[in-house]
Amino acid sequence: MTTEFENEIPVQQFVSCFRAYSSKFLFFPCLLMSIIFMQWLISIGSYSGRNSPPMYGDFEAQRHWMELTLHSPISNWYFEDLEWWGLDYPPLTAYVSLLFGYIGHYFFDPSWFAHFSSRGFENLDLKLYMRTTVILSHLLILVPPLIFYSKWWARRVPDFVERNALLVMVLFQPALLLVDHGHFQYNCVMLGLVMYSIANLLKNQYVAAAFLFCLALSFKQMALYFAPSIFAYLLGGCFKPQFQFSRLFALAITVIFTFGLMFFPWIYIDYKTQLPQVIHRIFPFARGLFEDKVANFWCAINTVFKVRDYFSTQHLQCLSLLFTLISILPSCCVLFLYPRKRLLALGFANAAWGFFLFSFQVHEKSVLIPLLLTTVILCHGHSTTKSWIALANNLGMFSLWPLLKKDNLGLQYFTVLLMWNWIGKMVVFSKNILFRYLQMAFYLAMIIIFVLDLFITPPSRYPDLWIVLNVTLSFAGFLVIYLWTLSRLLYISSRLSTDLRTKKHA
Repeated sequence: MTTEFENEIPVQQFVSCFRAYSSKFLFFPCLLMSIIFMQWLISIGSYSGRNSPPMYGDFEAQRHWMELTLHSPISNWYFEDLEWWGLDYPPLTAYVSLLFGYIGHYFFDPSWFAHFSSRGFENLDLKLYMRTTVILSHLLILVPPLIFYSKWWARRVPDFVERNALLVMVLFQPALLLVDHGHFQYNCVMLGLVMYSIANLLKNQYVAAAFLFCLALSFKQMALYFAPSIFAYLLGGCFKPQFQFSRLFALAITVIFTFGLMFFPWIYIDYKTQLPQVIHRIFPFARGLFEDKVANFWCAINTVFKVRDYFSTQHLQCLSLLFTLISILPSCCVLFLYPRKRLLALGFANAAWGFFLFSFQVHEKSVLIPLLLTTVILCHGHSTTKSWIALANNLGMFSLWPLLKKDNLGLQYFTVLLMWNWIGKMVVFSKNILFRYLQMAFYLAMIIIFVLDLFITPPSRYPDLWIVLNVTLSFAGFLVIYLWTLSRLLYISSRLSTDLRTKKHA
């Protein structure tokens, strides 16, 4: 199946260097070196909270969790000094923090994670170590399942250059590179575990897929964005083509065992006092509907209708739950009725967009979750999807601009954004004239807001005006992407339904 990539596109020129049979084995080593080089270039720049006392930022939060888990007993992990970046991620994040803290403390420099006295520590060697842990996590946990996913779809994109050019575009997804290796987080671990889960679904390894997804949930609670869709797919697989009790039982045992294993220390110590605190820290509903300005429905509508003035936090929780359930119901129903591998990425992406747009307590960085599953659809090789996937990524980057600008990552931001669009000629438009003008309108609006933000000071009465415009436009764009993924999911599932009916009557 042909794609819109043409021979003169830079990413294809890169892959074509390895087209000869004698040099194909060099492609992946060179690709990995290119990824590492890009990650290091981004890592040289600033990060969240750099030289910003008293609280610093996400870099200090991750460093502090290594300090905390290394020196405090497990019973104190979710209790100790919550005002200073208290641990608010699930247990697997704590275990990984302990591992990295242990290695740094015993093999490099104990002062990096000294209890209490290391707070706000920004030693150059520490930065190098922390950056390296993210790069290794990215290479070991996220890259392999993405390569597997690309190879699985190779039957639809058999040409070596086409297939691997699409893979390069997925691996160099700009938003994830900038947030993890610039801003500083470990989103690659959670997303990698989700992709490993999907890879096992492609191999019909349902139990392994459930186990890996539980690990993703145990690393970062935002993996919940995928939970309804993977549940629907797994449940559908237990009923199609006929009910399989053994598979359903094995999945239930796997989920119970995995979460039991992850939470065992707190259950064993004192489940009555420990578990409620752990859950309270992981799901901080008391923080409210949203904190910073984020491109979802609640923040966008708040510009004209102050929802928090009219509804209590409890009512807003119920409303956001209702809106979220309505938004994810179609994709979950499709995945349950048609648990087909062709629908996995689309179904997961659509449900994740629904969560991002309507759920409670969304952060701007959470856009990475639906964005990755939207981007891997490139590997399917359908030329009609490229313009929408490109728009989703450019909108995602646009929505992250206020955050990355605050981190002084402007140079890295525009370099990575322009490079990704250039090497893959990603700024393309739909052949449908209505959709083409819609996509053009979004790009034009993004450029205008960028120019305003970079060169014009907002009115003193509305100091956040450019950010509000960013949020509003991004929300509108993400809503369009949600509707596009849903329409494509329904279109492909309807074709599957027609094929099934045809086979029955044949």
